Parts: sequence; C-alpha cells; structure tokens
Amino acid sequence: MSYKNYPMVSRVVFGRGSFNQLNEILAPKRLSSKAPFIFLVDDVFKGKSWLTSRIPLSYDDKLHYISAEEEPKTSQVDELVEQIILTHKERPSGIIGIGGGTILDLAKAVSIMLTNDGEAKDYQGWDLVKNPAIYHVGIPTISGTGAEVSRTTVLTGPEKKLGINSDYTPFDQVILDPELTKNVPKEQWFYTGMDCYIHCIESLNGTYLNAFSQTYGEKAYELCLDLFLNNNLPKEVAQDKLMMASWHGGMSIAYSQVGVAHAMSYGLSYLLGTKHGIGNCIVFDHLEEFYPEGVKIFKQMKDKHNIQLPQGLCADLGDREFDIMIDVALSLEPLWENAIGKNWQKTITREKLKELYLKM
Repeated sequence: MSYKNYPMVSRVVFGRGSFNQLNEILAPKRLSSKAPFIFLVDDVFKGKSWLTSRIPLSYDDKLHYISAEEEPKTSQVDELVEQIILTHKERPSGIIGIGGGTILDLAKAVSIMLTNDGEAKDYQGWDLVKNPAIYHVGIPTISGTGAEVSRTTVLTGPEKKLGINSDYTPFDQVILDPELTKNVPKEQWFYTGMDCYIHCIESLNGTYLNAFSQTYGEKAYELCLDLFLNNNLPKEVAQDKLMMASWHGGMSIAYSQVGVAHAMSYGLSYLLGTKHGIGNCIVFDHLEEFYPEGVKIFKQMKDKHNIQLPQGLCADLGDREFDIMIDVALSLEPLWENAIGKNWQKTITREKLKELYLKM
C-alpha cells in the first residue's frame, strides 16, 4: 500500500493584527528590486484604507483589484499571467492573495502558471503540474472555504469546473488574521461558513475517512456547531473560531474528499455561475437521503439565522442544460467514490441527478 505524501502550508501566522507583519515576512523573499510582489486583492477593499494602506508596496510591486462576483475562470488566470509577464522584466518574487476563496484560488493558480507552459485549463485535474510554483502567500478575509490550506485551486474552464490539484498548489505562507473578517455581510458569512460545515459532513461520512481526516473534521464540525447554534459568543471570539474551523475543515479534506453537495454544486456553478458557498447550501438542503443528520442540523442553522435560500434555480432549464450540469457533476469521480463507495455508478444515475436538480 502506498500512502500519499501530502504537502502542507509550510508557514502560518495566526493572530489579530498579524496582517501588519506582512512586510517583514515578504522582505527576505524579494529576489531583486526588479522582481515585484504581485498583490491580488478583492475589490471590496477598494478605498478601504484600514486594509489597503497596510499593504507594503515598494519598487515595481503591483496591486490588482479583482472582483469576486464570479467564480474564478481558467481564462482569467491566463489573462493575469500574460499581463504580469508583459508588464514586468523579471519573474515576480511572489504572488499574494488577499480575499476570499475566489481570490486565494486565483493567487494559487497564477503562481503555478508563471512556471508552467500552456494554459490553466491544461492543468485541471489531479497531479498534472510539472514545475514548482513561484512563492505564494494566502491571506483570507472571510472564513470557511479552506482555500487557504487546500492543495487545489478550483477553476471554471471551457469544458469543466475542476481544480488544479497538485503538490505545488498549497501556499508557502498563510497569514490568519481574524480581524480582516470584521466587515463580512451576514449572508456571505453564513454561506461561506456552511461551506466549511458541509466539508466536515462530507469528509466525516465518506468512505475515504481515516484518523487523520477525522481528527481535523471533528474539530471543525464542533466549532461550526458552536458558531452557528450558540448565541452567546462574543464577536471577536466567533471570528477567531470560524477562521480555525475553516483551517481544520480544509485540512480534513487533505487526506479524504468532499462528496455529493460539492459535486452537484460544481454543476450549478458551471452552468448558472452560482457562487460556491450558496451553491453548496442550495444542494445540501435536499440531500437528506445521503446526510440525514447533517441536513437536519443545517436546516436548524438556516432557520436560526433567518436565511432564505433561492428557490427554483433549475425550474426553467431544458434537457441540454440538465445534461451539462450532470456531466460536470459526474466527472468528479473521487467525490462520488468518497460519498457512496467504489460502486457509486450503480446508484448515481443521470436520472437520479436530474431528479435532485429539479428540486433546486
């Protein structure tokens, strides 16, 4: 039996205000005054000097504001890489992503594509990346996706929605500063937090489960219950805990996999552009037969926070559109194998998936 030798994030700083240490963390990594640091920053922070004034720009460093309105695309990665290559004489010293899962995934993908030939879509899959990425740093400003710790960068390509899953994907450095999550809107906080909760349910109920995944998954699950069902947590304590739930939830996937909700949510996202967190919630709401206990608790959390999920997303879709979503969902074989087992194809038929999508 051969065990997978997984890379971890090799350095991590945790603490309120730790974002202020960014300059001292980056300075030793600068290759030369002509090799810039490229900052990819969620455009919600445009004009928010409490964050942007603390980004340590010098020499030829460049800050790109990026909208997280849409899920990251392979074409967007290629455009950013081309822009960086055409603008700067030397390969960058590093890529720093500051934002939620969309921005962190873009930062990971750009750092890979600066050292690997071809287009980002050529690397969607498992272990296709040949050359190590350039130095890259992740700084989450919202908690839940686990993008700060995972070995994938999920991208929508011309043919599929699939991550660049590789040993070169994880960040070299992560800064976990819970203070950066202070202005997250309530709905966004809930959907992204539920991404973490759903990670835990899918990992803990999967056939790939082992003690490594279980210990991280159980901790993240326990934190999620506390965060989303307990009224009495002070705001700062809740921010700190959700950041750690996200980290542990991401780690629980390292040695296991996600499951039904993620596979089907990728289909929604590919066809309809549904954002990942809310997409997971819309799907998970209808998965009682796969995760009875998890869905029951999810509905309690939803009621507690007065969250109304969009209804009828698939009501007006034609057969061709259902086929596209079903193709995307079925292509994620490891997720189905984790959720159902090796013989998943016997129960997960196209008809079964269409019947589920019709409920959404």
